[in-house]
Amino acid sequence: MVLKAVHVSDVPNLDQVHVNTTLSASSARFSIDDKGQAFSFPEFVVMGHRGFGMNMLQSPDKRMKSIKENSILSFNAAADFPIDFIEFDVQVTRDGCPVIFHDIFMFTQEQGEIVQKRVTELSLDEFLSYGPQKDTGNIEKPMLRKTKDGRMFEWKVEKDDPLCTLQDAFDKVKSSLGFNIELKFDDNIVYREEDLVSTLAIISKVVHEHAKNRPIIFSSFHPDAAQLIRKIQRSYPVLFITNGGSELYNDARRNSLEEAVKVCLDGGLQGIVSEVKAILRNPSSVTRIKESDLSLISYGQLNNVGEVVWLQRLMGVEGVIVDLVEEISEAVADIGDRNEGEEKKKVKFSKDELSFLLKLIPKLLQQ
Repeated sequence: MVLKAVHVSDVPNLDQVHVNTTLSASSARFSIDDKGQAFSFPEFVVMGHRGFGMNMLQSPDKRMKSIKENSILSFNAAADFPIDFIEFDVQVTRDGCPVIFHDIFMFTQEQGEIVQKRVTELSLDEFLSYGPQKDTGNIEKPMLRKTKDGRMFEWKVEKDDPLCTLQDAFDKVKSSLGFNIELKFDDNIVYREEDLVSTLAIISKVVHEHAKNRPIIFSSFHPDAAQLIRKIQRSYPVLFITNGGSELYNDARRNSLEEAVKVCLDGGLQGIVSEVKAILRNPSSVTRIKESDLSLISYGQLNNVGEVVWLQRLMGVEGVIVDLVEEISEAVADIGDRNEGEEKKKVKFSKDELSFLLKLIPKLLQQ
């Protein structure tokens, strides 16, 4: 993709896209005020991570290798359960097409050698040539995946599916299911503003043309990208993602929940997506985030434990991104059924009470 020198002021605002405030019966409702600032999930939200759940090829748990992540098959499998949104990762190919894929690099094997290419350096046709093919006449390139510790695995799952574009997801996934679109960038690259704006404008255009009434959230680990997408469009809420300090970056804005709050307030963002451990280790941060009129949802492997999800709900976290969509969505729905008809009341906990609750899961926090 050839990127022109573009500044955010040159990109037309996409405010003609209207926020859908009415979702399906099982889903949350959210609203934005006239100034596009206030944002909330009145009900506890469950989001499917990369659809029906991420693939952990090194895991002995077969559920982590059941369906190809970030695929139409995975998205529609998640839609069969009482969830509100799916979360997925979007990058833009060299020739300007937004595609759905988590990893920065694509790995394959050619003549016995492992070959890696950046997703953003592939053309759309090259990208789609990896893995299962829609056209049986095409020859698929085998897909490999590299883990954080450097191990390489053949990308094998029980139910495979072709790679897809962002437009494919709009066209083929149940329309009532919301999309949490994570804007994916390489942690090891310092991006120029014009490059970020060019990429974000391409993604925004596809959303504008195909979202219709589908609920949309934008999110990103990249603080500048998160703030820029808020300037480019004012119709959909933007959340900043942080691991809350479990990994340290050169950009201090990424290293704590306190800094995440500043990113949101400085850029007019609507909320934070935090690694769950950061919330559990610093429960008072929930109060600070709420006092800043920001929404808070969490991600992380601990969200696959029902008790951890329950605890966050008591703490005031508004939703969770999960891999075990079936188990967690049904557990949350059961809690809602038991509370149905009861007088709704806001539960508040003192620091001492929260500390006691946290002591129930110390081993989980050490993982």
